[in-house]
Amino acid sequence: MTAPTSYDIVTLTANPSLDRTLELSGVLQRGEVQRAVAARTEPGGKGVNVSRVAAEAGVSTLALLPGRAGDPLLTALNGVGLPYRAMPIDGEIRSNLTIAEPDGTTTKINAPGVTLDADQARALTELVIEHAASASWVTLCGSLPPGLPDDWYRTLLDALADLPCRVAVDTSGAPLVAAAAGRSDLIKPNDEELAEVTGADPAVLKAAAAAGDLAPIVAAAGELAARTGGAVLATLGAAGAVLTTAAGSWSATPPPTVTKSTVGAGDSSLAGYVLAALRGEPEPERLRSAVAYGAAAAGLAGTQPPAPAQLDLGRVGLTELATTR
Repeated sequence: MTAPTSYDIVTLTANPSLDRTLELSGVLQRGEVQRAVAARTEPGGKGVNVSRVAAEAGVSTLALLPGRAGDPLLTALNGVGLPYRAMPIDGEIRSNLTIAEPDGTTTKINAPGVTLDADQARALTELVIEHAASASWVTLCGSLPPGLPDDWYRTLLDALADLPCRVAVDTSGAPLVAAAAGRSDLIKPNDEELAEVTGADPAVLKAAAAAGDLAPIVAAAGELAARTGGAVLATLGAAGAVLTTAAGSWSATPPPTVTKSTVGAGDSSLAGYVLAALRGEPEPERLRSAVAYGAAAAGLAGTQPPAPAQLDLGRVGLTELATTR
């Protein structure tokens, strides 16, 4: 079968990982010897996770990442049948470790990743632009590996600005602050990332969301949406998410979920939004899809991608918070 030359969703994972998850039978005890009751190893990184969700939904997707032939991560991608293109590097892709406790508490330890030089950075940029030219959506996801400057995503946004694809950004720290100064169609921070990029007090945002007061979240998201010219999907963990656009703001609460692992839930939320956007659904329904996907991912062990049959869209609570006419 001939591989497609264009894709609905092209994802970039600049700092991919092989995700190893250990499930414990009890609470993590620091300094003690504990035995895991289950272990999983899966291809990961934010963009890879988005592509895996898209593939489960039957949508054409391509994952872009740095990696050398024969790397264990690329072998794992071959194993799950996910289409990808890799920019050659010298070292082995990092492994990240997640420790999952029975109550859903997850502890994640991330390695720094392989350092990219200037030539590799240029090659990765060219790979993105090449495939973005025929994509409907491009998602720029995750941390940046050593060697890439903090404004690398911002540079990519500028390079993609003249292409017809829509672009989503999901990162944190200095790369998020730099990307937020550019134009994007969607940016997906959590409450802490929303605070760092807008200068809001993170404690205030977290406490307000926990108390059901979403006004500070909406205010900060509105400021960010005005800056980027696109939508802001602020994910709030168990409290759901808030979507803010030039047309208004909406909140959504997740269906009842027994949490097994929160790792990758935000990536699934991003995928859920983009999948609904590809179907032409209005913004509130994109939010519903995002929250349903995030909840479904949290109910799965490790970083398994949820399938459409595992969604509980009917029990996602949706509320209009503000509308701009």
